[in-house]
Amino acid sequence: MLDDRHRILCVSWLFLAAVLCFAGCVPHSVRTTPPGLPWRESRQLVLVLIPDWNADHGRLRTYAREGDRWHAVDATQPVTIGHAGAAWGLGLNDTHGGGPIKREGDGRSAAGVFHIGEAFGYGSRADTGLAYRALQASDYCIDVDGSSLYNRIVDANKADVTGSTEPMRRDLHMNGDQRYRLGFVIEHNAAGRRGAGSCIFAHLWQSPTDTTTGCTAMSDATMKHL
Repeated sequence: MLDDRHRILCVSWLFLAAVLCFAGCVPHSVRTTPPGLPWRESRQLVLVLIPDWNADHGRLRTYAREGDRWHAVDATQPVTIGHAGAAWGLGLNDTHGGGPIKREGDGRSAAGVFHIGEAFGYGSRADTGLAYRALQASDYCIDVDGSSLYNRIVDANKADVTGSTEPMRRDLHMNGDQRYRLGFVIEHNAAGRRGAGSCIFAHLWQSPTDTTTGCTAMSDATMKHL
C-alpha cells in the first residue's frame, strides 16, 4: 500500500464497473490491491496524479490487471482539473490523510476512488462499453443544494431544474460549447449528500490550459481512448 504522503498527490479513478482513483506515484507495474477493498474485483484503472492540492493540472494513465499485477496500458496524457485544485470526495475510499474536503462550488475536483458512471454526449450513440446517454436540450445536471434531485442528470420536461446552472447540451445553451460532446460521470457523492459537491465529470477540454469548476478535462484523443 502507498503511504499517505503519496496519497495526497492524487486526484484519480478505476474502470470495469468502477473507476479507480488510486493514490501516489504508481510505477509501470504494481501489485494488485489487498482483499476486502471495494475495488478488489476491478480489472481496469484510470489514474490521475497531480503535484499538490492546489494544482489545476495533472497526468492521466490507464492500467489493466493481469493476474495479481496492474500493468500500464499506454503513456501518460495531460489533463486539467478544477481551477482551485482538488479535495477529498465521497467515493469508495475513506477521506483520511489530510487535505481539503470537497464542497459544492469550491472549484476543486474530487480526489479519491470512484466508480465510473454512464457516458454521455451530443451524438445519438458512441463507441463505448459504458451505458451511454444521448443528451437532449432539456437535460440538466442539478447543482442546486437542497434539491431532491441534487447531483443527478434529469430531463427538465419531467423534473424541476429551477436554479440549476448545468445544462448538459452546452452547445445549445452556451454558444456552441463542445466540452460535453463526449464524457462520462465520475461517481462522486452518488448518494447526493447535501452540499458535498455535484456534477463531477470527465469531459473534453477547449485547450490544454482550460481548467474546470471541478471536473477533469482532456483532449479528444485521450477521451476517445478511454
